[in-house]
Amino acid sequence: MRSPFPGMDPYLENSELWSAVHNRLIVAIADDLVEHLSQQYRVEIEKRTYLSSDDESLLVGITDVAVVTSRATASATLTLPVQPQKVTVPLAEEVNERYLEIREVATGTVVTVIELLSPKNKRSGEGRLAYERKRNQVLASATHLVEIDLLRGGKPFPIQAEYLGDYRILVCRGDQRPLADLYAFDLQQPLPSIYIPLLSGEPEPLLNLQKLLNYLYERGRYHLAIDYRQPSPLPPLSKENAAWAKALLA
Repeated sequence: MRSPFPGMDPYLENSELWSAVHNRLIVAIADDLVEHLSQQYRVEIEKRTYLSSDDESLLVGITDVAVVTSRATASATLTLPVQPQKVTVPLAEEVNERYLEIREVATGTVVTVIELLSPKNKRSGEGRLAYERKRNQVLASATHLVEIDLLRGGKPFPIQAEYLGDYRILVCRGDQRPLADLYAFDLQQPLPSIYIPLLSGEPEPLLNLQKLLNYLYERGRYHLAIDYRQPSPLPPLSKENAAWAKALLA
């Protein structure tokens, strides 16, 4: 069964589902590219690991209420020492984020990096810092960057554009920086197909993201995991999109 939405399904952005969606889509993109690349290239799934202790991943300590009883005599009052309270100590969480590298077989050179953003990349904390470090390294090199943002929540990365849309895909070719191609689109639109840059003069494979998302949705049987009767997905939709989605789901 297919998603009822023509493009991105906003219910897939739910934190309980997104990690699996992210991993499935990364693998689907890698498998699709392999079918369209010459033997000159390999596609590798890489992993970025860091420790995250940002506010949203921490447990908040809740003070236990201590009831102390004591016997008092007429001649003296017993002064009790400070009592300990039970608290929860926040522990750093190890986070693994997967991304793709297209490499030239002959030299091992990383030609293109493809990133699919996660919620931690778009909010303050180590997740954003770790990704920014990687992003800046790529932008300072000759490597192409393809950045796919299918999350409405969080803070987008700085881009000088008139319109950012609900979702966006940035194709930043190493030989054209600081210029780049931004595909900004809304919830009501299908995901655009994009050309993946390679070495100069090489034909660029067309990546049909909507087809891959539809395949992912069906293979993951997300229609069984999502309750479309919920008032709104998280994060909430805009007023216009909420009315449109309500009519669509009805």
